[in-house]
Amino acid sequence: MPSAPPALPPSPPSASSSGASLTGDTPWRGETALFLLSAASGAADAFVFLCVGQVFAGVMTGNLVLLGASAAGAGEDGVVLKVAVALGAYFCGVTAGALMAGRRGFRVPVLLGVEVVLLGAAAVLWGLGLVTSYGERLGLLALVAVGMGVQGRVRVTPTNYFTGTLTSLAGRVALRELRAGDGWVLGRLAAVVVGAAVAALAERWWSPGAALGAVMMAAGALALETVPGRGGRFRRDKGKPRPDRGNPAGAA
Repeated sequence: MPSAPPALPPSPPSASSSGASLTGDTPWRGETALFLLSAASGAADAFVFLCVGQVFAGVMTGNLVLLGASAAGAGEDGVVLKVAVALGAYFCGVTAGALMAGRRGFRVPVLLGVEVVLLGAAAVLWGLGLVTSYGERLGLLALVAVGMGVQGRVRVTPTNYFTGTLTSLAGRVALRELRAGDGWVLGRLAAVVVGAAVAALAERWWSPGAALGAVMMAAGALALETVPGRGGRFRRDKGKPRPDRGNPAGAA
């Protein structure tokens, strides 16, 4: 009997399988979109922390710490309610993003469009001076936190929580196992700082525009993800997380 043909070697992973890009064969566009979303996260959190007070819109670990400190009598009055609103709104945003991406099968641009609308509404309300009372500030916080929750489901690569990303990078530095993609990882970490700085400067020099930075950065990511890349077709992000992309919850 003739012997069976030898098995072919596995194909190398494509750009889409690594989760780098949804926009055709141009991975830099996907990474640039991740930079912009990371910066939007930093800007949104800085805006909320400075303008609503002692609470974050996307960093839920920080909010849990604030909740514990407040329960022990530290911090400003009313922090518990702010944290509860942020946690609940973020949970709603993640749930909505999961349903849109999972059951409805919406693509990334749809989720980003929802986020831009939410952040844009918050920016308009703040910019027009319509947020004056404590209750209105809680509503503003809820809008931004829902937007950050939706963003949390957009990508396998995390763009609004970075503890795992920093931990993985530090581990590879210690073991001298740096990889070619670690430059992108460091860029995303830097983007968070830049986004927060932009929001803080805007709040200091032109407070009505403090929320605009997050909107513009998220809109830039939406533009990159909407315009088709080479080949003119969108690709679904089906890949598993890379070592620098620790997102056990999954994403669109």
